[in-house]
Amino acid sequence: MKRADEELFPKDFVWGVATAAPQIEGAAFVDGKGESIWDRFARQPGKVRHGDTLDVACDHYHLFKEDFALLRALGVRHYRLSLAWPRIYPQGDGALNQAGLDFYHRLFAAMAEAGITPWVTLFHWDLPQALEDRGGWTSRTTVEAFGRYADTVVQAFAGQVKNWITLNEIRCFTWLGYDTCTKAPGRKVTRAELNQTYHHALLCHGHAVRAVRQFGGAGARVGLTDNCDVCLPVTETAADIAAARAWFERRNEHLLGAIYASGYSADYLARCGADAPRVAEGDFALISAPTDFLGLNLYTGTFVRAGREGAPEELPLPAHYPKADSPWLHLAPQVMYWGTRLAHEAYGVKQIYITENGCGYNEEPVVNGEVIDLHRREFLRAHLRELQRAIRDGVPVAGYFLWSFLDNYEWEDGYERRFGLVHVDYATQRRTPKLSAHYYAQVMAENRIV
Repeated sequence: MKRADEELFPKDFVWGVATAAPQIEGAAFVDGKGESIWDRFARQPGKVRHGDTLDVACDHYHLFKEDFALLRALGVRHYRLSLAWPRIYPQGDGALNQAGLDFYHRLFAAMAEAGITPWVTLFHWDLPQALEDRGGWTSRTTVEAFGRYADTVVQAFAGQVKNWITLNEIRCFTWLGYDTCTKAPGRKVTRAELNQTYHHALLCHGHAVRAVRQFGGAGARVGLTDNCDVCLPVTETAADIAAARAWFERRNEHLLGAIYASGYSADYLARCGADAPRVAEGDFALISAPTDFLGLNLYTGTFVRAGREGAPEELPLPAHYPKADSPWLHLAPQVMYWGTRLAHEAYGVKQIYITENGCGYNEEPVVNGEVIDLHRREFLRAHLRELQRAIRDGVPVAGYFLWSFLDNYEWEDGYERRFGLVHVDYATQRRTPKLSAHYYAQVMAENRIV
């Protein structure tokens, strides 16, 4: 029997890295780009650490050719990125900004020249502020605007892009934006309005699928990226696994469950009561349109065991349980196994890509031209072993995108939190590949854990 580090991943396994437009592009008000909710949120005192803004970020807007050369040097052949909606429609709808489309045409041309395949996310949290001023995700106006935006970009880039992702992490721009208010726009709404934001996001997912089917051309593929709630059975016994499955389905029924079941479950609607989302005729025909894959952003998980009468019981983490510098990122490599397996079993997903997985730390200095981030190397190796186990057990995982290519703007944590394989000196924009970058390059080149 081969050791895990001797076992190859599937022959056509997709290895890549991921970023998002608002976190790396900078040029926040250049060439006609409109204001996003994060441009506004970052300027509100106390919302973002150190008052950091997205104005410059990694200046990828001007340095993308150099960045793609670095990707090529590391052997990266697949790159997940997002488009900035307010760079293309500054007001969300209304007038099209041709300069924004032209920028992405140049970007995709440079990627093609470097031999890098794009995987494009249509929405990664940067809602045009003008739409937020008209209700944001609580309003169906945003759904209509997104449908037009999706049609525009898929038609514009169909010749350059074949892999499309509809939305990134619905929970983060709905629940965290309109309930906990830790992310933009930071506006507290009622429970009924919050449930409606979920529904509107699902409709936008459906519009993106429709746009790709209608305008994407031959070979175009599309799927959602979700940061589903994931649990880990304390023991791999029938009772704990059944409890984990029940927990997983209940926690994800309002998003993944709704998509794959073509409607909201009776249990979910009963729990919502009078706050249930309003559903118009034809909504679920759009929402539940078949996709080609499911993207999962997997970082951490909740430990669950079978409690009284087999009901799921969540276990609290001890005070000294290991975690990254992100306080929410408790280290649990088994999330790669159980996150993919439970999604496959619960929803019958035929193809899964890990569209994000990584860890953030604050202090990663460059010393003698190196960043010795052994903690990230260990994180990566441990998680890939669990992913390989899932594949061995028949879970249809087809690729892995590491978050993130570059240190970047980490939302409310500003520039303090570093997730990158490549260190960025924000004062000089100098890039320094970390030890983890060279490790991951070898993993990709050999198609195995090294």
